[in-house]
Amino acid sequence: MPRLPVRPRPAALPPPAPRPGEGNGEAGRADGLAEAGITIVDWIDERTSLTGSVRWLFFRKVPKGTNWFYTLGSATLFAFLSQAVTGVFLAMFYRPDAAGGAYESIRYITDRAFLGQFVRGMHLWGASVMVVLVFLHMGRTFLFGAYKYPRELNWVIGVVLLILTLVMALTGYLLPFDQRAYWATVVATNITATGPLIGPYLGDLLRAGPEFGATTLSRFYSIHMLVVPGLIAALIGAHLYLVTKLGTTAPPWKKAEPPTELRGTQT
Repeated sequence: MPRLPVRPRPAALPPPAPRPGEGNGEAGRADGLAEAGITIVDWIDERTSLTGSVRWLFFRKVPKGTNWFYTLGSATLFAFLSQAVTGVFLAMFYRPDAAGGAYESIRYITDRAFLGQFVRGMHLWGASVMVVLVFLHMGRTFLFGAYKYPRELNWVIGVVLLILTLVMALTGYLLPFDQRAYWATVVATNITATGPLIGPYLGDLLRAGPEFGATTLSRFYSIHMLVVPGLIAALIGAHLYLVTKLGTTAPPWKKAEPPTELRGTQT
């Protein structure tokens, strides 16, 4: 049977354009990887709904007059994350042994481990930087009046974070277990034990007994590596949630402007 002639394609329906990267192997693989990444992200977001949480956390209004003083909190968070990462690498080589293992492990990290001196230096100086940043952040919050209603709970959490940061600095100072660290910690624990009411009990808790001994190093190591970082991470999460929910305060020298309708009525 004779075939009917194929009708020409209408001009309004041109053939589909080639996809980007077709005919070029490198670009095609790159596009495929990009599409695979997008697909994976969509798959995760469909099951976790993280997009809404990320948008709620990052895309929010900020008051007029926001300046570099408002970055002290983020800088403190970055310092904490740096301390956490470098602390993990240091813990891979450190031994909390009061009979010489602690000091020798610090010597090994400093003298022989790959980039050990660099990582230890970051952790050592990062502790001082974090303490300074916490104080600056608290000072900025107080001077700007950001502790007032409805942010009182956030201020209390910040005070607790300040105390925990100082505890981290104290417990980490003993870990090299050299003469300076030993006697400085003895003085610090004795001062703590002279506090009213709970002072003696707190001193015994830190020393792991009535006297400063080998068990004290293990007690300080566990507090420094497990207890305090977990508390700090949990409180930072609560702190960021309240900051996002309640917003930030404008600088005290910025006066609130009345709405446009109210200004028109007044004039």
